[in-house]
Amino acid sequence: MPEILEIESYRQLADHAVGATITKGWADIYAAKKLPSVGTWAKAVKGLRITGTNRRGKLMLIETNGPTLAMRFGMTGVLLLDSDAGIEGLFYGPHTFKKDWVRGGLELADGRRLLLHDPRRLGRFEIEPDLNELGPDALTLTKKEFGVALTSVRGGGAAIKARLLDQSVIAGIGNLLGDEMLFRAGIDPRTPTGHLTPTQRDELFVALKATLKQLQKRGGSHMGNHMSARTPGGICPLDGGPMRISVIGGRTTYWCGQHQH
Repeated sequence: MPEILEIESYRQLADHAVGATITKGWADIYAAKKLPSVGTWAKAVKGLRITGTNRRGKLMLIETNGPTLAMRFGMTGVLLLDSDAGIEGLFYGPHTFKKDWVRGGLELADGRRLLLHDPRRLGRFEIEPDLNELGPDALTLTKKEFGVALTSVRGGGAAIKARLLDQSVIAGIGNLLGDEMLFRAGIDPRTPTGHLTPTQRDELFVALKATLKQLQKRGGSHMGNHMSARTPGGICPLDGGPMRISVIGGRTTYWCGQHQH
């Protein structure tokens, strides 16, 4: 599933379209599911000039001289600018292109096209998205914002893995990044957020920033230190302990039964 690092690469690709005028837009019934109708996208985008790009978590934004346009990429969505892809392949994606998997896009005056390629049909187009639904962006997250994100409303609160995946709390962290951060910080993903010690909070923030920085350089969320052990019967590459598997926050979670506690 594309996470914040993949969406940032899509945004950088979309940057190449800044300054271009949109002559046509189209969306199939899947990409238009958050819009009033299938034709809404085409009517809204025609004649707009792209003035910039932005991103909040996994939501890519296209700024124009009119409304802000947005794209969500679901589990297998990839942004294409003609034949150039925002990322070579997704860990859980098909790694191949099929015309039937193009869900819509934008045609530019210079002949280029920005396309949403999405086999699983979970990607969406939006117009003037509500950013208040999202927490602070994970790539620019400050330590103060992180502290607020980990504040429990009552009791111990949700498991820390579930808290990290809550996009209304921190925008952009997905399943792979969440597991990698907790693996590096040595924290059991089932730990109630409110039960983390001050030291654990500090170590998790350091791990969050380091994970994002290093995996961005390596090429994506699927390039973590423990990816080789994300399999039933896996062995921790750090200490040789058994990897455990559970569902936390609705996502399959892998962690080391020895050094994560």
